[in-house]
Amino acid sequence: MKALFIIVNAGFSDEVVKRGRELGAGGATIINARSTGKDFIKAFGISFEEEKEIIISLVEDEVAERIGASFEDEKYKNEHGNGIAFSLPVDSVSLINKIVIDSSAETSLDSSTDPDAKANE
Repeated sequence: MKALFIIVNAGFSDEVVKRGRELGAGGATIINARSTGKDFIKAFGISFEEEKEIIISLVEDEVAERIGASFEDEKYKNEHGNGIAFSLPVDSVSLINKIVIDSSAETSLDSSTDPDAKANE
């Protein structure tokens, strides 16, 4: 399994996620970011970094290779939405579920410090 990271200019993540799904990815997380590279705009003494989007997806090794190779296609070269794609190996995955407090722990709460308890009175 691999963690696939794809960084593109803002506004292009939907196209990348769509292509990833067509190539076998189940879903993705999109994070808004900004570039601090050498290509930024200066106006009135203020620097404006280019907005980016980071797409992260956990995929099988073969899927990561297919998605990465799809960006090598000539039709995607020199497009404004170009970015970078890389993957990292994933050794293990754990699911994080909602933590449920058992009933014995709930009864030990002091109602004077519990805002929910005061609201229920």
